[in-house]
Amino acid sequence: MDLKKPKFLWLVVLSLLILALSGCGANKESKATVGQTTNIKNERSLTIATSFYPMYIFTLNVAKDIPNVNVVSLTKPMTGCLHDYAVTPDDMRNLEGAQILITNGAGMESFMDKVTGQMPDLKIIESSQGISLIEGDGDEGDNPHVWLSITDAITQVKTIGDQLASLDPYNAAKYQENTQAYIEKLQVLRTKMHQTLDGIQQRNIVTFHEAFPYFAKEFDLTIVGVIEREPGSAPSAQELSETIGQVKSLKIKALFAEPQYPVKAADSIAKETGAKVYTLDPIVTGPMEADAYIKLMESNLITLQEALK
Repeated sequence: MDLKKPKFLWLVVLSLLILALSGCGANKESKATVGQTTNIKNERSLTIATSFYPMYIFTLNVAKDIPNVNVVSLTKPMTGCLHDYAVTPDDMRNLEGAQILITNGAGMESFMDKVTGQMPDLKIIESSQGISLIEGDGDEGDNPHVWLSITDAITQVKTIGDQLASLDPYNAAKYQENTQAYIEKLQVLRTKMHQTLDGIQQRNIVTFHEAFPYFAKEFDLTIVGVIEREPGSAPSAQELSETIGQVKSLKIKALFAEPQYPVKAADSIAKETGAKVYTLDPIVTGPMEADAYIKLMESNLITLQEALK
């Protein structure tokens, strides 16, 4: 019996040692799994879809230099305003690959309601929230072109930045840093444009379509005529006659067409009144570059200086 006892104790000690070693191995394996999960979390990709050009440019600035965050434009960069737009298969593919969609709101993207209604996991940021909207003519609802007021554009950028920081907390600090940096650039632009335009005596303008009420409000301009109520739809003979009468009676020297649309109607008015046709950009198309909004606004400023001097 005495000879068997040490052998029994040795077997017990050996078993405990094996269990202990197995336990260490399990702990190491568990730690490795936690580490791998953390790395996956840190390296996950996020795709942010934007409804059209100005939303793309704003979001490009807010998400600047954030690793694994990809910003795409849902519509093609030359689409223009979305008044009569219909979703294409390419748009759907872009949208299906995104976790977040950033829209202008104010009715601009109403054509997408049925599509997004079928995507419950898609997070939607409506950037015009909190902005006082200007009523459109007749039964058109609110005018959605808020980004053409630099003040309202700043609000949109802040909304985009705040919402992205909330939805993607891992990158929250970087979103906020980028948002503030871009807002500061927009504030400099706003100051520069006000310093130039606030002293101009001729404040009556005729625009191509109803894209510029927020722009006019920002710079205290008065839109006394609109050449085409519906872009791409020629004005009626009565509408054309009324606009010609306004241009003559108010002695307006400048008509503003848009680079996205033909200028035939504007040329007809110019021929009858002696006014000159200039180009004012509603910033719905352009280069896919972060500083594009600022450059296009600066180009509008040069145009207005010449036209309203």
